[in-house]
Amino acid sequence: MSFTHQVIKGRWFMVFASLLIMAVAGATYMFGLYSNDIKISLGYDQSTLNMLSFFKDLGANVGVLSGLINEITPTWVVLSIGAIMNLFGYLMIWLSVTNRIPRPQIWQMCLYICIGANSQSFANTGALVTCVKNFPGSRGSILGLLKGYVGLSGAIITQLYHAFYGDDSKSLILLIGWLPAAVSFIFLPTIRILKLDAVQQKKELKVFNNLLYISLGLAAFLMVLIIVQNKLSFTTVEDVVDGLVVVFLLLLPLAIVFREEFNNFRARTTEVQPSSINYKSEETAAVESDPSVSDTDSADSKSASCWSTAFKPPSRGEDYTILQALFSIDMLILFIATTFGVGGTLTAIDNLGQIGNSLGYPKKSTTTFVSLVSIWNYLGRVASGFASEILLKKYRFPRPLMLSLVMLLSCVGHVLIALGVPNSLYLSSVIIGFCFGAQWPLMFAIISEIFGLKYYSTLYNFGAAASPVGSYILNVKVTGSLYDKEALKLLEAKGLKRVDGEDLSCVGVRCYRMAFIIITASTLIGCFVSFILVLRTRKFYRSDIYGKFRRELEAAETEMGTSNKNNGAAVPEEGHSHASLSM
Repeated sequence: MSFTHQVIKGRWFMVFASLLIMAVAGATYMFGLYSNDIKISLGYDQSTLNMLSFFKDLGANVGVLSGLINEITPTWVVLSIGAIMNLFGYLMIWLSVTNRIPRPQIWQMCLYICIGANSQSFANTGALVTCVKNFPGSRGSILGLLKGYVGLSGAIITQLYHAFYGDDSKSLILLIGWLPAAVSFIFLPTIRILKLDAVQQKKELKVFNNLLYISLGLAAFLMVLIIVQNKLSFTTVEDVVDGLVVVFLLLLPLAIVFREEFNNFRARTTEVQPSSINYKSEETAAVESDPSVSDTDSADSKSASCWSTAFKPPSRGEDYTILQALFSIDMLILFIATTFGVGGTLTAIDNLGQIGNSLGYPKKSTTTFVSLVSIWNYLGRVASGFASEILLKKYRFPRPLMLSLVMLLSCVGHVLIALGVPNSLYLSSVIIGFCFGAQWPLMFAIISEIFGLKYYSTLYNFGAAASPVGSYILNVKVTGSLYDKEALKLLEAKGLKRVDGEDLSCVGVRCYRMAFIIITASTLIGCFVSFILVLRTRKFYRSDIYGKFRRELEAAETEMGTSNKNNGAAVPEEGHSHASLSM
């Protein structure tokens, strides 16, 4: 292979492409920036706006369809579908808000935002799940890094939006429609399952750490920029320069990609490396060595129904079937805990704009809140991903316990909003953003560790479905309803009546007080439920949960090295097989 071909087809360029896709895939976290435009342009009350928010969360997190599609099609199919859905959904919202099409019905707006947001699950499935399967020994790190870029995407897109469109918030909807679609289409050929590389597996954590340092630099720059923008007014030229710096930091990981691939290219030109290894499960090896076993197993598999084994799960860490995982008590506990934990933080994030308005913060602060949530969302994701990986490997610290602690911390942010302490919304944005982000890598890593990687595409998306369930209960049914009741009380106190089509606004601490007291209590329930999972899995996390993976890796590396030494066998090209690790 030429060096250019190796770079483009290599595993590290695949990681870089995945980072860029994730960096523009978090438009659903920016709802607070353009929700007021929807509310005012279409004359919605808070309950209707929260209903839109629910369908946004529903689309963003119910990705079972994308998971099932990814099980039977190449990755580029999933990414293509997601890009088309993203462009269509947000483009229709932009046309509606700017009155370029007749005012749509509420159900149509719910459909548009659900389709646009659902594209995020296709991007996650295509890029993130593929990376986890390509780097199974560092799943906490890769999950933290990629989900971190998703969390950071709100601040990234905000800066690009200022560079492209200035302060026209309606044009932000147009930007989040075409930009993620364009990035996905550009990198379609590079996102795929690769052969596991025994040599690179040993040094991949160092590379991930280097990528982490770059992302921390990007987050630090955005944080400083947000603070300065909150104090000063930037000119168009300054906004463009800031946007160019963000693009440069997004492209900086290419330096690491070129370095790693150059080292690999130089090594391959000097000697044959026993690097590309095609792993197979013990069952597959037995079938290939004994045809009679193949016939017997095939007959047994045809006669055995998937429902007959649904309530007979294997040991934790082995490959569960989809039904075995869905009917597992562990999955039920994790789903309930996530429903209350993520649902509460997501409700706070989706209502930040209205919370700021009700508490009397200036309009400029809304952008600050959203950007703070975005950056600390990123920090929560990378911190929980990398920290949990280190604590797990060194001290056998269980990830479910860290999940419980994160939920407990989020209660502080909810209480601050309920009390309405002056200027506390900045701190609340930091706490809630961090806790919201930290929960995702933990949950997705727990799913991969307990239920295996064979059907990870589907199980990953099923776990994410807990978020819209929590959002519907806490955001639509609790927060939206209580907000509108308080707003109507204020109108009645003034002797006024609401006019149909007029947006319903509430001012004061009491607008969100009762809602966030309820959210705090529900989050504590989620924390308690999560601790039940800690007790159930304590023996599992005390064991060497990655031991099987390492033994297979070392055995396959030794076998391939011996074969190359004795027979002079050539190493096949990397990147042309869809072999995956069976755990």
